[in-house]
Amino acid sequence: MFSNAWLWMYAGMFLMLLELAAPGFVVFFFGLAALTVGAGRFVFGEAFTLNMQIAAFSVFSVLYLVLLRRWLKNVFMDAKSDNSGLADEYVGRCGKVTEAIEPPLSGRVVIGDSQWTAVADAPIAAGTEVTVISRRNLTVTVEAR
Repeated sequence: MFSNAWLWMYAGMFLMLLELAAPGFVVFFFGLAALTVGAGRFVFGEAFTLNMQIAAFSVFSVLYLVLLRRWLKNVFMDAKSDNSGLADEYVGRCGKVTEAIEPPLSGRVVIGDSQWTAVADAPIAAGTEVTVISRRNLTVTVEAR
C-alpha cells in the first residue's frame, strides 16, 4: 500500500532540488524537514497521524533553518569565496602602486605582470613600492615598503 511517507520523501527531494534554482539557501531546509517527517512516518507508521506530521514538519523546518542554515551556508557558499590552496601565493611579494590607495577606498597595484585591486590601512601614493600582506579573492592588502 502507498503510504504518505513516500509523499513526504518525494516532496523533500523536490524541495532540496528546487534549491538549485532558488537562491538564498532556505528551501533546502524545508526539504530536509519533509524528509525527516517521511522517515518518522516510516518508523512510527499509522501512529504518526497527519496532524502530528504537519506539526513535526513545522517544528523541524524552523529548527533546521535556525540551527543549520548559517553553518551550512558557510560550508557551501564561503568555500569558494576564500582562497583555496593558493592563499599565500602572493603574500610577501613586492609590487608598485599604479593608482593611489586612499582608505577606505581601494587602489591598484602591479604585482609581477598583473594588476590587482589593493587596500591598505594607511594612504599610499602612486609609484610607491609595496609588499602584499594578505589576499582575499581578487583584492590584496598591501603596506608600503
